[in-house]
Amino acid sequence: MTHLILQAPNLVAANIEKIAAIASAGGVQELGSTAVRLLDVDKGERVAIEECCAEFGIDYAFFEQIARLRDCRILAMDMDSTLVNIECIDEIADMVGRKAEVAAITEAVMRGEITDFSESLKRRVALLEGVPVSALEQVYEQRLRLNPGAEKLISTARKTGLKSLLVSGGFTFFTERLKARLSLDACHANLLDTNEGKLTGKVVGTIVDAQGKADHLKRLADELGAAPEQIIAVGDGANDLKMLALAQYSVAYRAKPVVRRQANYALNVSPLDAILNWFRLSH
Repeated sequence: MTHLILQAPNLVAANIEKIAAIASAGGVQELGSTAVRLLDVDKGERVAIEECCAEFGIDYAFFEQIARLRDCRILAMDMDSTLVNIECIDEIADMVGRKAEVAAITEAVMRGEITDFSESLKRRVALLEGVPVSALEQVYEQRLRLNPGAEKLISTARKTGLKSLLVSGGFTFFTERLKARLSLDACHANLLDTNEGKLTGKVVGTIVDAQGKADHLKRLADELGAAPEQIIAVGDGANDLKMLALAQYSVAYRAKPVVRRQANYALNVSPLDAILNWFRLSH
Protein backbone atom coordinates (compact mmCIF):
# COMPACT_ATOMS: atom_id res chain seq x y z
CA MET A 1 0.00 0.00 0.00
CA THR A 2 1.38 3.38 -0.99
CA HIS A 3 0.54 6.38 1.17
CA LEU A 4 0.65 9.99 -0.02
CA ILE A 5 1.02 12.73 2.57
CA LEU A 6 -0.06 16.21 1.53
CA GLN A 7 0.85 19.31 3.54
CA ALA A 8 0.42 23.06 3.20
CA PRO A 9 -0.21 25.98 5.58
CA ASN A 10 -3.70 26.33 4.06
CA LEU A 11 -4.96 23.02 2.68
CA VAL A 12 -8.06 23.48 0.55
CA ALA A 13 -10.56 20.59 0.65
CA ALA A 14 -11.34 20.86 -3.07
CA ASN A 15 -7.64 20.53 -3.93
CA ILE A 16 -7.26 17.47 -1.69
CA GLU A 17 -10.30 15.90 -3.38
CA LYS A 18 -8.87 16.55 -6.83
CA ILE A 19 -5.52 14.93 -5.93
CA ALA A 20 -7.31 12.02 -4.21
CA ALA A 21 -9.30 11.44 -7.41
CA ILE A 22 -6.19 11.49 -9.62
CA ALA A 23 -4.45 9.11 -7.18
CA SER A 24 -7.50 6.80 -6.91
CA ALA A 25 -7.00 7.04 -3.14
CA GLY A 26 -8.66 4.38 -0.97
CA GLY A 27 -9.29 6.90 1.79
CA VAL A 28 -8.28 10.20 3.37
CA GLN A 29 -7.00 10.62 6.94
CA GLU A 30 -6.65 14.03 8.53
CA LEU A 31 -3.33 14.55 10.30
CA GLY A 32 -4.24 17.99 11.64
CA SER A 33 -5.30 21.24 10.01
CA THR A 34 -2.32 21.38 7.64
CA ALA A 35 -1.80 17.73 6.64
CA VAL A 36 -3.68 14.71 5.27
CA ARG A 37 -2.72 11.16 4.39
CA LEU A 38 -4.18 9.60 1.24
CA LEU A 39 -4.33 5.81 1.55
CA ASP A 40 -3.60 3.20 -1.09
CA VAL A 41 -2.79 5.59 -3.92
CA ASP A 42 -1.93 4.69 -7.51
CA LYS A 43 1.82 5.32 -7.94
CA GLY A 44 1.38 5.20 -11.68
CA GLU A 45 -0.17 8.68 -11.49
CA ARG A 46 2.86 10.13 -9.71
CA VAL A 47 3.71 12.69 -12.41
CA ALA A 48 0.14 14.03 -12.55
CA ILE A 49 0.03 14.17 -8.75
CA GLU A 50 3.33 16.08 -8.60
CA GLU A 51 2.10 18.59 -11.21
CA CYS A 52 -1.13 19.10 -9.29
CA CYS A 53 0.72 19.65 -6.00
CA ALA A 54 3.02 22.20 -7.67
CA GLU A 55 -0.01 24.05 -9.07
CA PHE A 56 -1.79 24.11 -5.69
CA GLY A 57 1.33 24.90 -3.62
CA ILE A 58 1.20 21.64 -1.66
CA ASP A 59 4.14 19.62 -0.32
CA TYR A 60 3.79 15.89 -1.01
CA ALA A 61 5.57 12.72 0.09
CA PHE A 62 5.05 9.11 -1.02
CA PHE A 63 5.65 6.22 1.39
CA GLU A 64 5.27 2.48 0.96
CA GLN A 65 4.75 2.29 4.70
CA ILE A 66 4.72 4.78 7.54
CA ALA A 67 7.70 4.10 9.80
CA ARG A 68 7.88 4.89 13.49
CA LEU A 69 9.96 7.93 14.30
CA ARG A 70 11.59 6.03 17.13
CA ASP A 71 13.02 3.56 14.61
CA CYS A 72 15.15 6.42 13.25
CA ARG A 73 18.46 7.19 14.92
CA ILE A 74 19.69 10.55 13.58
CA LEU A 75 18.32 13.97 12.66
CA ALA A 76 21.06 15.85 10.77
CA MET A 77 20.60 19.46 9.71
CA ASP A 78 22.37 22.24 7.89
CA MET A 79 22.30 25.62 9.69
CA ASP A 80 22.15 28.61 7.34
CA SER A 81 18.78 28.97 5.57
CA THR A 82 17.73 25.55 6.92
CA LEU A 83 17.67 25.57 10.71
CA VAL A 84 17.87 29.38 10.76
CA ASN A 85 16.47 32.08 8.49
CA ILE A 86 19.69 33.74 7.34
CA GLU A 87 23.08 33.11 5.78
CA CYS A 88 25.18 34.22 8.75
CA ILE A 89 28.22 35.14 6.65
CA ASP A 90 26.14 37.48 4.48
CA GLU A 91 24.77 39.27 7.55
CA ILE A 92 28.24 39.67 9.10
CA ALA A 93 29.39 41.19 5.80
CA ASP A 94 26.39 43.54 5.91
CA MET A 95 27.77 45.02 9.13
CA VAL A 96 30.72 46.39 7.13
CA GLY A 97 28.92 47.21 3.88
CA ARG A 98 30.14 44.14 1.98
CA LYS A 99 26.95 42.07 1.87
CA ALA A 100 26.34 42.25 -1.90
CA GLU A 101 29.83 41.01 -2.68
CA VAL A 102 29.73 38.14 -0.17
CA ALA A 103 26.09 37.18 -0.83
CA ALA A 104 26.74 36.83 -4.58
CA ILE A 105 29.40 34.18 -3.86
CA THR A 106 27.18 32.44 -1.26
CA GLU A 107 24.29 32.24 -3.73
CA ALA A 108 26.51 30.81 -6.50
CA VAL A 109 27.82 28.15 -4.11
CA MET A 110 24.33 27.16 -2.99
CA ARG A 111 23.12 26.86 -6.58
CA GLY A 112 26.10 24.63 -7.32
CA GLU A 113 27.71 27.08 -9.76
CA ILE A 114 30.85 27.39 -7.62
CA THR A 115 31.94 23.87 -6.75
CA ASP A 116 35.01 24.57 -4.61
CA PHE A 117 33.33 25.45 -1.32
CA SER A 118 36.57 25.77 0.66
CA GLU A 119 38.04 28.27 -1.77
CA SER A 120 34.80 30.26 -1.87
CA LEU A 121 34.63 30.37 1.93
CA LYS A 122 38.20 31.62 2.16
CA ARG A 123 37.36 34.36 -0.35
CA ARG A 124 34.29 35.42 1.59
CA VAL A 125 35.96 35.30 5.01
CA ALA A 126 38.86 37.39 3.67
CA LEU A 127 36.32 40.14 3.03
CA LEU A 128 35.45 40.11 6.75
CA GLU A 129 38.93 41.12 7.86
CA GLY A 130 38.75 43.77 10.59
CA VAL A 131 35.11 43.14 11.51
CA PRO A 132 34.73 43.33 15.32
CA VAL A 133 33.66 40.08 17.01
CA SER A 134 30.80 42.09 18.57
CA ALA A 135 29.23 42.23 15.08
CA LEU A 136 28.72 38.45 15.24
CA GLU A 137 26.85 38.87 18.52
CA GLN A 138 24.67 41.50 16.84
CA VAL A 139 23.86 39.15 13.97
CA TYR A 140 22.93 36.38 16.42
CA GLU A 141 20.78 38.61 18.61
CA GLN A 142 19.15 40.85 16.01
CA ARG A 143 18.92 38.88 12.77
CA LEU A 144 19.13 35.14 13.38
CA ARG A 145 15.77 33.43 13.88
CA LEU A 146 14.94 29.75 13.95
CA ASN A 147 12.92 28.70 10.95
CA PRO A 148 9.27 27.77 11.67
CA GLY A 149 8.87 24.30 13.18
CA ALA A 150 12.58 23.92 14.03
CA GLU A 151 12.16 23.73 17.79
CA LYS A 152 9.28 21.27 17.64
CA LEU A 153 11.09 19.02 15.15
CA ILE A 154 14.26 18.91 17.25
CA SER A 155 12.59 18.52 20.65
CA THR A 156 10.27 15.76 19.37
CA ALA A 157 13.21 13.94 17.75
CA ARG A 158 15.19 14.22 20.98
CA LYS A 159 12.31 12.93 23.16
CA THR A 160 11.88 10.03 20.73
CA GLY A 161 15.53 9.04 21.12
CA LEU A 162 17.14 10.41 17.95
CA LYS A 163 20.56 12.06 18.08
CA SER A 164 20.60 15.57 16.64
CA LEU A 165 23.52 16.72 14.51
CA LEU A 166 24.10 20.24 13.20
CA VAL A 167 26.67 20.38 10.41
CA SER A 168 27.45 23.72 8.87
CA GLY A 169 29.75 25.37 6.38
CA GLY A 170 29.14 28.41 8.60
CA PHE A 171 30.74 29.26 11.90
CA THR A 172 31.10 27.78 15.38
CA PHE A 173 30.17 31.16 16.90
CA PHE A 174 26.57 30.43 15.83
CA THR A 175 26.44 26.62 15.99
CA GLU A 176 27.66 26.53 19.61
CA ARG A 177 24.97 28.98 20.69
CA LEU A 178 22.32 26.97 18.86
CA LYS A 179 23.64 23.75 20.37
CA ALA A 180 23.12 25.12 23.87
CA ARG A 181 19.77 26.68 23.03
CA LEU A 182 18.28 23.57 21.39
CA SER A 183 20.13 20.86 23.38
CA LEU A 184 21.69 19.45 20.21
CA ASP A 185 23.90 16.39 20.55
CA ALA A 186 26.69 17.46 18.21
CA CYS A 187 27.71 20.44 16.07
CA HIS A 188 30.46 20.90 13.48
CA ALA A 189 31.29 24.16 11.73
CA ASN A 190 34.19 26.47 10.86
CA LEU A 191 36.21 28.48 13.36
CA LEU A 192 36.86 32.13 12.53
CA ASP A 193 40.30 33.40 13.45
CA THR A 194 40.32 36.48 15.68
CA ASN A 195 42.94 38.85 17.01
CA GLU A 196 42.36 41.60 19.59
CA GLY A 197 38.58 41.36 19.23
CA LYS A 198 38.53 41.47 15.44
CA LEU A 199 38.28 38.93 12.64
CA THR A 200 41.57 38.36 10.81
CA GLY A 201 39.85 37.25 7.58
CA LYS A 202 41.03 33.66 8.03
CA VAL A 203 39.51 30.34 9.03
CA VAL A 204 41.29 28.15 11.59
CA GLY A 205 41.82 24.45 10.77
CA THR A 206 40.15 22.19 8.24
CA ILE A 207 37.13 23.71 6.51
CA VAL A 208 33.80 21.90 6.87
CA ASP A 209 32.75 21.59 3.23
CA ALA A 210 30.30 19.23 1.50
CA GLN A 211 32.54 16.21 2.09
CA GLY A 212 33.17 17.34 5.67
CA LYS A 213 29.44 17.45 6.38
CA ALA A 214 28.99 13.96 4.93
CA ASP A 215 31.97 12.64 6.92
CA HIS A 216 30.57 13.96 10.22
CA LEU A 217 27.21 12.34 9.51
CA LYS A 218 28.80 9.06 8.44
CA ARG A 219 30.94 8.97 11.59
CA LEU A 220 27.88 9.39 13.80
CA ALA A 221 25.92 6.83 11.76
CA ASP A 222 28.75 4.30 12.13
CA GLU A 223 28.95 5.00 15.85
CA LEU A 224 25.20 4.41 16.29
CA GLY A 225 24.91 1.64 13.72
CA ALA A 226 22.37 3.74 11.81
CA ALA A 227 21.34 2.60 8.33
CA PRO A 228 20.22 5.14 5.65
CA GLU A 229 16.55 4.38 6.41
CA GLN A 230 17.19 5.50 10.02
CA ILE A 231 18.57 8.91 9.05
CA ILE A 232 16.69 12.16 8.44
CA ALA A 233 18.90 14.84 6.83
CA VAL A 234 17.75 18.35 5.96
CA GLY A 235 19.50 20.95 3.79
CA ASP A 236 18.97 23.63 1.18
CA GLY A 237 22.15 24.14 -0.86
CA ALA A 238 24.46 22.17 -3.14
CA ASN A 239 26.91 21.95 -0.24
CA ASP A 240 24.41 19.62 1.51
CA LEU A 241 24.06 17.05 -1.28
CA LYS A 242 26.74 14.61 -0.08
CA MET A 243 25.23 14.62 3.41
CA LEU A 244 21.69 14.18 2.05
CA ALA A 245 22.84 11.21 -0.05
CA LEU A 246 23.49 9.27 3.17
CA ALA A 247 19.86 9.50 4.33
CA GLN A 248 16.72 7.81 3.04
CA TYR A 249 14.77 10.72 4.50
CA SER A 250 16.71 13.39 2.60
CA VAL A 251 14.80 16.65 2.76
CA ALA A 252 15.21 19.72 0.56
CA TYR A 253 13.98 22.63 2.69
CA ARG A 254 13.16 25.80 0.70
CA ALA A 255 15.99 24.50 -1.42
CA LYS A 256 17.83 25.37 -4.61
CA PRO A 257 16.65 23.45 -7.72
CA VAL A 258 19.79 21.27 -7.75
CA VAL A 259 18.91 20.05 -4.23
CA ARG A 260 15.20 19.55 -4.93
CA ARG A 261 16.11 17.34 -7.89
CA GLN A 262 18.34 15.05 -5.82
CA ALA A 263 16.63 14.90 -2.41
CA ASN A 264 13.93 12.27 -1.83
CA TYR A 265 11.54 14.77 -0.24
CA ALA A 266 10.95 18.52 -0.31
CA LEU A 267 9.36 21.09 1.97
CA ASN A 268 8.68 24.11 -0.21
CA VAL A 269 5.82 25.65 1.79
CA SER A 270 5.52 23.70 5.06
CA PRO A 271 7.47 24.30 8.29
CA LEU A 272 10.28 21.99 9.42
CA ASP A 273 8.08 20.05 11.85
CA ALA A 274 6.02 18.89 8.84
CA ILE A 275 8.62 16.09 8.71
CA LEU A 276 6.97 14.60 11.81
CA ASN A 277 3.77 13.92 9.82
CA TRP A 278 5.67 11.38 7.73
CA PHE A 279 6.07 9.11 10.76
CA ARG A 280 4.07 7.33 13.40
CA LEU A 281 4.92 9.15 16.63
CA SER A 282 3.21 6.78 19.07
CA HIS A 283 4.98 3.80 20.56
